[in-house]
Amino acid sequence: MSDGSRKTTTKSTSHFAAGLGSGVLSAVLLQPIDLLKTRVQQSGSHSLSAAIADIRAAPHIIPALWRGAVPSALRTGFGSAIYFTSLNAIRENAARIPFLALSSISTPIATSTGAAGTSRHSSSLPKLSNTGNLLAGAVARSFAGFILMPLTVLKVRYESSFYRYSSLIGAARDIAGREGLRGFFAGFGATAIRDAPYAGLYVLFYEQSKRRLSSLYGTSASPETQPLPGSDKKMGVSRAASINFASAMVSGVVCSIISNPFDAVKTRIQLQPDGYRNMVHATRRMVSEEGFRALWDGLALRMSRKALSSALAWTVYEELIRRAEVTWSSSGGKARSNL
Repeated sequence: MSDGSRKTTTKSTSHFAAGLGSGVLSAVLLQPIDLLKTRVQQSGSHSLSAAIADIRAAPHIIPALWRGAVPSALRTGFGSAIYFTSLNAIRENAARIPFLALSSISTPIATSTGAAGTSRHSSSLPKLSNTGNLLAGAVARSFAGFILMPLTVLKVRYESSFYRYSSLIGAARDIAGREGLRGFFAGFGATAIRDAPYAGLYVLFYEQSKRRLSSLYGTSASPETQPLPGSDKKMGVSRAASINFASAMVSGVVCSIISNPFDAVKTRIQLQPDGYRNMVHATRRMVSEEGFRALWDGLALRMSRKALSSALAWTVYEELIRRAEVTWSSSGGKARSNL
């Protein structure tokens, strides 16, 4: 294997591992919020208090709150790993295409010294234009969503009170026996329509927020904290993490509001495929029987979970990649010195 191929494989493995770790962490920590969102969306009661009362009635409240944590961690962990790995590959290739790459001429960022394009930034990831970020996020999320769709269906049904599955294997057997392979992809249309625009807009808003906050940091930094000429223009760990966390939170809130109707429709299809046959039928039935409010069921819970999970996942992922790049640079320097 050539040095170039070995380096590419190492980078892909690092992105996969970073995505897996960040995804599992956010999924396990925020599982109770995700569980409550599923319970609120599963029927037309619109009641968070009823969902909480149902969980409190369980013999053991802690296991009840983390019901479905295993499929959720598997889905979110491997979903994040596939998403971040494919997103980075797409962005690296898109950066070679002129209209998708970020132009340093058209988007200068001034530092306190007045030089354009030399401010510190909080990320090591490839930089794209708004169009590039939108397309890269949408394609990467659709790809990851399709691969992980069976786990998504298992997660939602395991969390719901409509099904009393005692194990994931039992749930998988029941779905396969009743609905066949198609059952594992129930709601994929609504999921794709929800996730592709969400991910595309998310990456766009996230990168814009990082760029603007990094620019503000560059213009407000004292001369002592400015990068030296020819040095790496990345800011300190704590400041970079704060910028990434804040950018991810804001992007998660905005995109959750935009995409919530698709999430509510998707949940109904996955839980009651016989009553809600497809996205159009489910939307019409929900609106006619319950009003437009049904499309916004679980918004507060989903917005809270998405904002927090995105902030945790992206901040941890970016920091792991930053640290990995230091290792790659050190290894590359040693290899060159040995030549």
